Amino acid sequence: MESRSRAGQPSSNGLEFGLNEWVVDEQYERYLRDPGSVDRAWRDLFAAPGRAAGTPVREATATADGRAEEAAVKAVRVAALVHAYRVRGHLMADTDPLTDERGATPPELDLKEFGLGEEDLDRTFVVDGFAGRAAMTLRDVLEVLRASYCRTVGVQYMHIQSSEERRWVQRRIESPREAPDRAEQLQILYRLGAAEAFERFLHTKYVGQKRYSLEGGESAIVLLDALLHRAIAHGMREAVIGMAHRGRLNVLANIIGKSCREIFHEFEDAVDPRSVQGSGDVKYHLGAEGTYRALCGGSVGVSVVANPSHLEVVGPVAQGMVRARQETDPDGDGIFAVLPVTVHGDAAFAGQGVVGETLNLSQVPGYHTGGTVHVVVNNQLGFTTTPVHGRSSAYATDVARAVEAPVLHVNGDDPEAVVRAARFAFDYRQEFRKDVVVDLICYRRHGHSEVDDPSITQPEMYDRIDARPSVRTLYADALVRRGDIGARQAEDALRDYRERLERAFAETRPSPPPGGPARDVVAGGAEPTVAEPTVGEPVTTITEATARRVVAAQTELPRTFTVHPRVLPQLRRRAETLDAGTIDWATAEALAFGSLLLDGVPVRLAGQDSRRGTFGQRHAVLTDRHTGAEHTPLGSLGTGAAAFTPYDSTLSELAVLGFEYGYSLARPEALVLWEAQFGDFADGAQTVVDEYVASSEQKWGQRSGVVLLLPHGLEGQGPDHSSGRIERFLQLCAQGNMTVAVPTLPGNYFHLLRRQALGSPHRRRPLVVFTPKSMLRSKAAVSALPDLTTGGFRPVLPDGTADPARVRRVLICSGKVFYDLDAHRRAAGSRDTAIVRLEQLYPLPERELAAELARFPADAEVRWVQEEAANQGAWLSVSAPVRRLASRPVGRVSRPPASAAAVGSARRHAEEQAELVAAAFR
Repeated sequence: MESRSRAGQPSSNGLEFGLNEWVVDEQYERYLRDPGSVDRAWRDLFAAPGRAAGTPVREATATADGRAEEAAVKAVRVAALVHAYRVRGHLMADTDPLTDERGATPPELDLKEFGLGEEDLDRTFVVDGFAGRAAMTLRDVLEVLRASYCRTVGVQYMHIQSSEERRWVQRRIESPREAPDRAEQLQILYRLGAAEAFERFLHTKYVGQKRYSLEGGESAIVLLDALLHRAIAHGMREAVIGMAHRGRLNVLANIIGKSCREIFHEFEDAVDPRSVQGSGDVKYHLGAEGTYRALCGGSVGVSVVANPSHLEVVGPVAQGMVRARQETDPDGDGIFAVLPVTVHGDAAFAGQGVVGETLNLSQVPGYHTGGTVHVVVNNQLGFTTTPVHGRSSAYATDVARAVEAPVLHVNGDDPEAVVRAARFAFDYRQEFRKDVVVDLICYRRHGHSEVDDPSITQPEMYDRIDARPSVRTLYADALVRRGDIGARQAEDALRDYRERLERAFAETRPSPPPGGPARDVVAGGAEPTVAEPTVGEPVTTITEATARRVVAAQTELPRTFTVHPRVLPQLRRRAETLDAGTIDWATAEALAFGSLLLDGVPVRLAGQDSRRGTFGQRHAVLTDRHTGAEHTPLGSLGTGAAAFTPYDSTLSELAVLGFEYGYSLARPEALVLWEAQFGDFADGAQTVVDEYVASSEQKWGQRSGVVLLLPHGLEGQGPDHSSGRIERFLQLCAQGNMTVAVPTLPGNYFHLLRRQALGSPHRRRPLVVFTPKSMLRSKAAVSALPDLTTGGFRPVLPDGTADPARVRRVLICSGKVFYDLDAHRRAAGSRDTAIVRLEQLYPLPERELAAELARFPADAEVRWVQEEAANQGAWLSVSAPVRRLASRPVGRVSRPPASAAAVGSARRHAEEQAELVAAAFR
């Protein structure tokens, strides 16, 4: 049904723009008391012919033949027009450099939609502070609206719910803008020239080599330059940039300050492979650290995070690094010391789910970094995929509206507008500590890579691109035409930069740079070393006094705090277990965490429901039964203890694990743990596991000590809550890249965590722990206090029951199945079977395992037992080395090969488990 206004005219966009009578009456009362106290537009209205002094405005409008009401209605409609432009003006903006046509005026912005016409253009209306003025003619209102919202910057911000933020944006956007001075113009021109010259130099010198050129989007360098200038002006210490490969080399050269000689050397592929630790990576994936030095003085540290070709996955990694650096800021004001910047491609920003996951982290307590400036280098094209096939939304950036981030769409061929957008973005971030997006609409002069011909799939688009001058040329011509600079001056800076490139190129060809091949300092990582020093195992034991101090923190709670009645007994039992010799999994973990905190090691634990624990076992954070207040027991260990920060994460695996990995890079002194709700949830984070956790040291020299806790075990819960996919992690294991463990005793888990945190930095590797579920409360899976105050992590747990001389069968297993096998052995009274537990699957503890097998007769049968299917679990990875160590055939007892991790029926599961255990003893 059509909505209508009080004046009987159809309303715009279904809104009713009627006369707000109480507002008019209020203004009229003020006018009667003092005509000078109201704006001129109101005075003109109230002084209309036919009004008698003291006559109520509604009666006066009637006696004035409706003229007053009509004027008031139109004033309200002008306000509605302003609102409509704020919402929809971006649709008319001139943001596409590949077309000379401005966006068509949407019907909802037509004056007729508001009951306004040309006859109203020179009438004065009350505008209530719009553009800083009380009243304006409609013509002036339209001029400000079009200048603010419909030139080369289109702004989307009316989706933001905060009226304070919207008003801030309006003041910035609708105020008159200052033209850049000559120094700023030269700065822009210089950066454009450097960006263009760098790309064209590579294009001519290294024909046919991939570099993922920034040509067509050179204004991205101007944008980053403006952001970093702002950061310097605000006294920031550093900026961390996460970006994909498009334009990365240009950023490394012109923003980070990496020498062109080093980059050319990588193109020459002249680095001696023997001097590179690990496998290395292609040049457009490498990260680097440097110092950005502004042309006008000042500097700021800046780093580009190494990334794989999985484009947007670098985003959460960079966020984690930023969070860690902010938390360790020496001045204690990290949010305003470290600036996160993420550079995206348009197709990836719209298409990859990790973008939305990462945006969703932006205001979550454990992941907030004070707002990220997102720069979308919008080529208006994917590899060969056009926007109509690449997204369902109008803009590539629409996903950012979910977190109420303002979005500025800016024409990449207007570098002065790009600078304004960058300054706006930085200032918004500083003011509100929220994410903001700059959509740099540009184009890609070449194909996805330089060896690709884009005219095959986009012939018309590339006809326009081929005929279009570069943004530097357009800007230089505009400055010369306006008389801001001379033609010679426009070329001098470009010539100087080209000459420096030529000198660097000439120095590259004959020999490697002095001091050996160039090597990047990897953001957040350590310098690669040729050989690691021999370092012994760290001491992981604790004193009894430390254990009791940690447990006391679990039970000695604030007097005014009311613990939930179902939780209090669990906390009290933790104290009892020290004397009873029944330390369970949760208590051992709390002792590991607490003792590390007392040793000065910060502990960060994050994951889905990790504060309580998926299985209600941890209770790292307690909630008051009556008030909802929170208390963190391990946060009250007293003076000198490091920080314990447990967080419940969003329901995300990919972004959250990426964040925790990045955090671990920047805080190597901390124990950083990510826990999956169930082990198979790690499937959703496989890209981070493959590209970062497993291979970052080999590719980029990055060393991370991140810990993955993956609940694992076939217990009749169905295919999706059973397996952490041990086989996948073991398949990734090589070159000592990570540790994979399946501890079966709380004490061993305790030592494993402390070993990870206290080990030498030169031996730091990711740790993957397949943690228990039913074993969390099993009376068989307990440890005594001496297990923690003596010894250390044992990668092989020997059989302590069978007489070695009488053993005829040796079962080697890992994980929960040990307890099933041991129960069967006890029930059957078997004395000729030994059960050996392999607690660490990688690196395989060959010396310890060989020593244990050597205790048994040479003719004893050896079997590997696993509850997983034959094509899953550890068998495929450990079978060959176990056979070699055993010096005899090794049989396998398992479920048959299966495509799913487990059966769906709990009854069928129990039958299978019983059959498997019995088969191990036959």
